[in-house]
Amino acid sequence: MRYKDKGFTLIELLIVIGILGILAAIVLVAVDPAKRLRQARNARRYAEVNAILNAILNYTVDNKGTLPAAISSSTTTGANIVQVIGDAGTNTTATMAAACPAATIGITAPIYVMANLRADTAFVDTYIASVPVDVQGSNGAITYNNNLTGYFVTRTSNGRILVGSCNAEDEGGGIVPISIKR
Repeated sequence: MRYKDKGFTLIELLIVIGILGILAAIVLVAVDPAKRLRQARNARRYAEVNAILNAILNYTVDNKGTLPAAISSSTTTGANIVQVIGDAGTNTTATMAAACPAATIGITAPIYVMANLRADTAFVDTYIASVPVDVQGSNGAITYNNNLTGYFVTRTSNGRILVGSCNAEDEGGGIVPISIKR
C-alpha cells in the first residue's frame, strides 16, 4: 500500500508564494496611484489653460482684435514678458518668479508682470465664468489663490498668445511645460 499525505508540500507553497509576490509587484508598478493623481492634475491644468486661452481669443474676436486690457497693457511681442495671472496685490517680481519658475514654464529669462484678468468684469463674466486657480494649490514655495492663480499669459515673438500653467508636475519623464498657443 502507498502512503498518501493530504496537503501541500513545502515546494508547492514556496512556488505559490513566489507567483503571488510577482503578481503583486506587477500590480503595484502598473497602478501607481501617485502618478495617476499627477496625470489627473496635469489634465485639469491643460483644460484650464485651454479655457483661459479660448476666453482671451473670443474676447479678441468680439472686440476687433483688441486684447483684454490686463493683457494688452504690458505684453509686448517678443520681449519674454510673462504675465502671471492674478490680482495685483502686493506681488513682487521675486514672488512671481517663485510662483512661475522659468524652468517650469519653459521660457528663458522671463520678465515678470502681473495680469489682473479678474478686474476686467466684462472679460470674466462674458468669456469665462471665473479665472481658475491651480488644482494643487501650491508649488511648495508659493500658495496659489486669487492673488496668484498658477497660470500665465505671454505673447510669442510672432505675436501669438501663449497661456500656460506655472506648476506642471513630473509624470515620470521630467517636467513638461503645460502651455497652449494660438
